[in-house]
Amino acid sequence: MMEINVLVVEDEEAIREMLTMVLGQSGFTVHAAADVQIATSMMEEKTPDLILLDWMLPGISGVEWARRLKKGETYSEIPIILVTARGEEEDKVRGLDVGADDYITKPFSPREMIARIRAVLRRTGKFGKGGKIELGGMALDIEQHRVTIGEAELAVSPTEFRLLEFFMTHPGRVYSRTQLLDQVWGRSTYIEERTVDVHIRRLRKILIGHKREELIQTVRGFGYRFSESS
Repeated sequence: MMEINVLVVEDEEAIREMLTMVLGQSGFTVHAAADVQIATSMMEEKTPDLILLDWMLPGISGVEWARRLKKGETYSEIPIILVTARGEEEDKVRGLDVGADDYITKPFSPREMIARIRAVLRRTGKFGKGGKIELGGMALDIEQHRVTIGEAELAVSPTEFRLLEFFMTHPGRVYSRTQLLDQVWGRSTYIEERTVDVHIRRLRKILIGHKREELIQTVRGFGYRFSESS
């Protein structure tokens, strides 16, 4: 993997050290700051490829700093992931409205965080098209467009590949059919919601032969999620 510099801005020392360790173990080059002032100084020395930003910070809040960065010219292209305990929908909307590229709610698993970071980096062109995602005993190779379980390669369509990629970079979260259509097919394309069900059934049929069909779960009344736990 090419060198990717991640700037962690988190005022709680224990969380800051945990994030630094997890990111480092995943191959990222990490710089950590306790507040916006320190982070700004670090960015003058080295422009990060991504900022992992706590919402609640002393002095200038993370969400306010994100708004300023996105409105300016120098750092507006740097992807930002907000990390916060504020899980209400209106808070998420506010965070995304100021320009954040993604939003992670505490508590979260290190695996989910790494997957979300890689997804944002790919989406913003910082991570190229390469990289692998491994989850639930399944490996998804972005560069070669291959999905494997052990030594076996799964025969999936391009749409099913994109659906799996989205699920595996957002594990454990429930998504409605409308949200999946927006994220996988794109908002500019008109496709009926039942199309999602068709592709879900196809994926499960493929996975059942490898005893992995339980990875894609139906949440009645809401939609679908990808999870290793039942």
